[in-house]
Amino acid sequence: MSAPGSGGILSASGAAAGHQAGLSRPVRIAVCGEGLPGPLDPDAYAVGRLIAKAGAILLTGGLGGAMEAASRGAADAGGLVIGILPTYDALSANPHVTIPLCTGMGHARNMVLVASAQAVIAIGGKWGTLSEVALARKVGRPVVLLHAWDVPALLLEPDPLLVIASSPEDAVAQALAFAAGR
Repeated sequence: MSAPGSGGILSASGAAAGHQAGLSRPVRIAVCGEGLPGPLDPDAYAVGRLIAKAGAILLTGGLGGAMEAASRGAADAGGLVIGILPTYDALSANPHVTIPLCTGMGHARNMVLVASAQAVIAIGGKWGTLSEVALARKVGRPVVLLHAWDVPALLLEPDPLLVIASSPEDAVAQALAFAAGR
């Protein structure tokens, strides 16, 4: 198994095909990012694909942009995609969401998203993504930042559960390693 920050991908045996040791539930990784299409979508796609290939479940906000790109990557790899939607309308989910969960909570759904994950990957993003990073750390979820806010530089003391990744592969490896310890 690779340690967070090592950049290595967990082996299938190390990741237990996406399952936690002793449990039959697959690992759940949330991906947060910009809601509109943008230049980071290829990395979001790669992250979603790698999460699915590791046997983990992808959770997103279920809408467009980085959320849709990650969802498409996971779906293309045969993965399960859960969209935590801000609306009551399942049809608002992007077409790659396997299971749309309608909350009707608007931005408050960000808490449901990060609390349901074992680790969070933030890819780029704006204020909504920053709120997800903050909420995730507030409830004790580890966060991997990929082309995202340089939050560690803002902290008065280091946070070992808030790390910066150098690539989609590094981001997923770190998230899976964090999730394996939860």
